[in-house]
Amino acid sequence: MLSGLAVAVGCVLFLGGFVWGAVLYKPYTVPTDSMAPTIGKGDRVLAQRIDGGEVRRGDVVVFRDNVWGDLPMVKRVIGVGGDRVECCDKQGRLRVNGKVLDEPYLRKGEQASSTVFSTTVPKDRLFLLGDHRSDSLDSRVHLTDEAGGAVERGAVDARVDATAWPLGSWGTVGRPDAFKALPGGISEPGPLGPILIAIIVGAVLILGGAAHGPYVRRRAGGARQGQTAEGKVAASG
Repeated sequence: MLSGLAVAVGCVLFLGGFVWGAVLYKPYTVPTDSMAPTIGKGDRVLAQRIDGGEVRRGDVVVFRDNVWGDLPMVKRVIGVGGDRVECCDKQGRLRVNGKVLDEPYLRKGEQASSTVFSTTVPKDRLFLLGDHRSDSLDSRVHLTDEAGGAVERGAVDARVDATAWPLGSWGTVGRPDAFKALPGGISEPGPLGPILIAIIVGAVLILGGAAHGPYVRRRAGGARQGQTAEGKVAASG
């Protein structure tokens, strides 16, 4: 009975975790290295489906914009509506609303931008840059557009929470501390962790419950055979 209960609970957790993940997350393959070293070319990422209004500075988002080619793209949010984004200071760093950004996700020794610019992000729009600044076509390329290179919040489809493939690149995509002090702070991590825990615990319960029943029956059978043999010996003695 305990074995059956463990298997039943395990199935609920295992299948429920997959369903939960399928509803909230969508996989994407990143076609370029514009987000390296955070996300490499060809990496498979898991992105939580969100509304554009939930986006915060520092988030890595998947979006689609007609001006940018109407294809799914992955970039990092640097500024939101009303922000003044400037580059660069004497150390080659970005400033948002006058605050210098420490960007640990950039390649070692790489400046925040080889292009000098200063722009104010229009209301309800996002200023987006790739982490590989020397090889990323991002908001800097569209600075002369009507919106100054900013993308509508509504263009965002999802927020990247983790890289899933290849296995060696597995890991979560964190929220940089540099954006915490700015108004609105940073976003909270998605429920990917609890989903993975539910799936793993479910798998353990299913395997353990399925193995426990035969193990107990085998031990019980062995015990009965031992008792029978002892009885025969006693009778013959």
